[in-house]
Amino acid sequence: MPASAPIVDIFVPCFVDQLYPATALSMVKILEAVGCRVHYNPAQTCCGQPAYNAGHLGPARAVAAKFIEDFTPAPAAPGPRYVVSPSASCIGMVRNSFTELFAGQPEAAACRPVQARAYELTEFLVDVLGVMAIPGAQLAGVYTYHDSCSGLRECGIGPGPRLLLDGVAGLTRREMAETSTCCGFGGTFAVKFQAISVAMAQQKVEHALDTGADYIISTDVSCLMHLEAYIKKEKLPLRCLHIADVLASGW
Repeated sequence: MPASAPIVDIFVPCFVDQLYPATALSMVKILEAVGCRVHYNPAQTCCGQPAYNAGHLGPARAVAAKFIEDFTPAPAAPGPRYVVSPSASCIGMVRNSFTELFAGQPEAAACRPVQARAYELTEFLVDVLGVMAIPGAQLAGVYTYHDSCSGLRECGIGPGPRLLLDGVAGLTRREMAETSTCCGFGGTFAVKFQAISVAMAQQKVEHALDTGADYIISTDVSCLMHLEAYIKKEKLPLRCLHIADVLASGW
């Protein structure tokens, strides 16, 4: 691999690490295939989002400060260098909430460069590398795409994921109604307001079923985990797939 190849420091979110490790491996497979040098720091932990969403700003700041330390390269480290994650939710936390967490704090100066280099996987592929399709990707069936709140509203992710998915051989897209409506997960929201959360998942799944899709695909495992729980409980003919696992399939 040429020395000029971009270096990607991957961030594997807590729930991906613990529940969906194959998705992290899919991300590595894709990044290497498009010419990136992938680096994993085993000291990494969490971005601090669970504590932040629960209102525990002190603990969230401590965890976020470790994130900044873990993803700040040494002064002599080669570049260009990026932080890439298979989670728009975590990247949204880094880009937006870190600004509030470290306002007026000593870590603010170190925080900004990390924020500027942080990308969700699909936006890194499309917007930074200019990759429009992953050669060899194959998956037979019909999919509908779920725009996660974090991807759409916090990261401003637009048509990129659909562009990549439309390049997967054998895969056909059908848009569902209210695709940008929340799935109901929202982290601690699903715990504090269970009935509302489940009703929102039901609505999202019904919209997906109306398209005749085989798969719901998204950038966020958190959304998919929530929807999958409802789907399994109701024994519905629908699968939830992270976009990295789709782009890494068939080759």
